[in-house]
Amino acid sequence: MNIRDEKLTVQRDEGIVVFLIGLRINKWWLLPVLWGAASAFNRMMKELQGDPESGLLSYESFGGRTTLAVQYWRSFEDLHRFAHDRQRAHIPAWRRWAKEWVMTKAIGIWHETYVVDPGRFECVYHHMPPFGLGRVGTLVPATGPRSRAADRLTGGRELIAPPHAAASVPG
Repeated sequence: MNIRDEKLTVQRDEGIVVFLIGLRINKWWLLPVLWGAASAFNRMMKELQGDPESGLLSYESFGGRTTLAVQYWRSFEDLHRFAHDRQRAHIPAWRRWAKEWVMTKAIGIWHETYVVDPGRFECVYHHMPPFGLGRVGTLVPATGPRSRAADRLTGGRELIAPPHAAASVPG
């Protein structure tokens, strides 16, 4: 693992789509349903990783009763194209969900999509290997004008706190 000891942030001039997707185990005793869904997800990810033109830039997966995959896409159009392409693994998995798995209520599935315009994100990594946005942008030192979250988001312009905000927190 390539742990970077310095405090870093990401420079990325393009927008990005952050897609969160996962499932929740509701009936653990119906393991065949869980296994089928997990296998379908793994097939989709393997397919995407094998196709650099798909638009998937990077992803991280986390387990537990509620699973989470954080995916970074080049554009919403790329994500949409993958989800609706009948030649890809997603459509057969979705059909199997609708036909076989949904009525068991063994698992719940969910996703959230965020379209992020250029310059409308900020991040910091310290004593971390490349992770998250750090895997899809250029890692740069989080020093000087990039040392605070507010400065990374505003380019150094002063933030004006809303009237209901409490005392400011250093940052």
